[in-house]
Amino acid sequence: QLQASGGGLVQPGGSLRLSCAASGFRLNYYAIAWFRQAPGKEREGVSCISESDGSAWTADSVKGRFTISGDNAKNTVYLQMTSLKPEDTAVYYCAAVNRPAFGCYVNMADFSYWGQGTQVTVSS
Repeated sequence: QLQASGGGLVQPGGSLRLSCAASGFRLNYYAIAWFRQAPGKEREGVSCISESDGSAWTADSVKGRFTISGDNAKNTVYLQMTSLKPEDTAVYYCAAVNRPAFGCYVNMADFSYWGQGTQVTVSS
């Protein structure tokens, strides 16, 4: 089970840190990704990290502003978001997949565990 938290209302240029806590399995054996879905738009990948094979990716739209990281002791993955823009407004989901041969390089449909989503609203 994954539990996403940390969303909220923030002004443009502000920062938020999202958390994705796992229960029942160890995140460091999985590739963990953040996805987001804005109203009327398709869900899109934001960033992914995989400790098992060292693979990772970050969407061009957030590169340089968002950073994904993990804390094995807390079994939690974070998404640090800075310089937030109104277009970052969306529901953010974390997801996990255990395919060691592929790490983060899998399709969104391959992610087997999903958190419930946390709303991020960037507005003045």
